[in-house]
Amino acid sequence: MRLVLLGPPGSGKGTQAARLKDELQIPHISTGDLLRAEVAAGSELGLQAKEVMARGELVSDEILLGMIRSRLSREDVANGFILDGYPRNVAQANALEALLASIGQPLQAVVQLDVANELLVERIAGRAKAEGREDDNPESVRKRLQVYSDSTAPVIGFYESRGALAKVDGVGTLDEVFARILAALGK
Repeated sequence: MRLVLLGPPGSGKGTQAARLKDELQIPHISTGDLLRAEVAAGSELGLQAKEVMARGELVSDEILLGMIRSRLSREDVANGFILDGYPRNVAQANALEALLASIGQPLQAVVQLDVANELLVERIAGRAKAEGREDDNPESVRKRLQVYSDSTAPVIGFYESRGALAKVDGVGTLDEVFARILAALGK
């Protein structure tokens, strides 16, 4: 199964991706984790990314795509993968589609976790309190949700127009949401 998980911050993508990884026996590829690993390894792309991040800028689509390309060349993705945190904009979705076509591994599913913004603010505020994360205050969360709406939400339309999108209600217990995802995947 080659799968992309979409959803705003706090929608449960990371939590559900970890469960899907175990259920489907395929790697969970988080671009945040991938970025940190490449920087820590001192790879060429990691060094480029580190330089960009040191300036307080966002890592370019080109660098991210290079990291994705490198990660998808490993043997453990032969039976599929779960992408979490990529693509974040339509340009990245087009680049991913071209990359996967070039390696003969097109996406099989795109799942969007649907959660209302006010519930997301509550979830992230709860997580912030539990983990002592001051950057997850309601105002910053609302700004992140606006960024998501402006740049990542159009990716939903991109996949919807290709008939590849499954919208899943992301509200409920972990087990309820997981069962909905599996049903959307035909599992």
